[in-house]
Amino acid sequence: MSLRIEDRERRRAWALLAPAVLWTAVFFLLPFAIMAAMSLWQKTDDGIERTWSLVNYMTLFGNPTYIEALFNSLEITLIVTLLSILLAYPLAWIIAEEVPERYRRLALVLAVVPFWTSYIVRSYAWSLVLAKQGVLNTALEGIGLPTLDISNSRAAIVLGFTHFFTMLLTLTIYASLTQLPPNLRRAAADLGAGPWATFRHVILPLTAPGIAVGAFLSFALCIGDYVTPQILGGGNDLALPQLIMLQLGRRADLPMVAALSIVLMAVVTLAYLVVARFMKVAR
Repeated sequence: MSLRIEDRERRRAWALLAPAVLWTAVFFLLPFAIMAAMSLWQKTDDGIERTWSLVNYMTLFGNPTYIEALFNSLEITLIVTLLSILLAYPLAWIIAEEVPERYRRLALVLAVVPFWTSYIVRSYAWSLVLAKQGVLNTALEGIGLPTLDISNSRAAIVLGFTHFFTMLLTLTIYASLTQLPPNLRRAAADLGAGPWATFRHVILPLTAPGIAVGAFLSFALCIGDYVTPQILGGGNDLALPQLIMLQLGRRADLPMVAALSIVLMAVVTLAYLVVARFMKVAR
């Protein structure tokens, strides 16, 4: 009788999982397999030669332009992720600890306002703010300070990204902070720990999963973004997504596009494994 119940529960579990498994297989695994196979083909003057080789990957890692684009993407992403963590944690702390409870919802709404604006519109807004005759330089001139020439630069890309991902990290860190039992802080104080020791040994380790999740989401979204580097960077700091679009739009080299995309996905997967390992150790 118990075996029948177990079989019934197993069949029910598979029935519930089937739609998700089917969706993942059709819309992720199958396209990924096709892209992986295409990355081993070559583009010729007559079209695409469907013979498997590692020529595209050898070209990718042997071409200084491709390597530079990969490192540009990694540098920008790591800088943005670090700055977003440093800005988001104090903001999340203020909302969770300093803002009165009746105003916290309003504070959170204000924190997620950037998500309500179109991504392209937000990028163009930053380009207007940072232009040579934009809002920022006009304000600096008005108070007698030297202007800044950061439009169409890496600094502009980092600033635009950080503005967006700080809000994302604020939400994940705030969720971790609100789940902390207040008894832990009182216990730390009873044991003689001061505010800094309590934060370093109790609060920070317990909120590390929120930081890690937000950091990974920021990393994955930032390194794969095409719009912000294109609008705010002006093409002066070539990133990997821009290189992919150039290969697609100008050369129609689908095998090389597939190889570049595989490398990009490999970087994101490696970041996920690092975060997963960190969260496992943090537990």
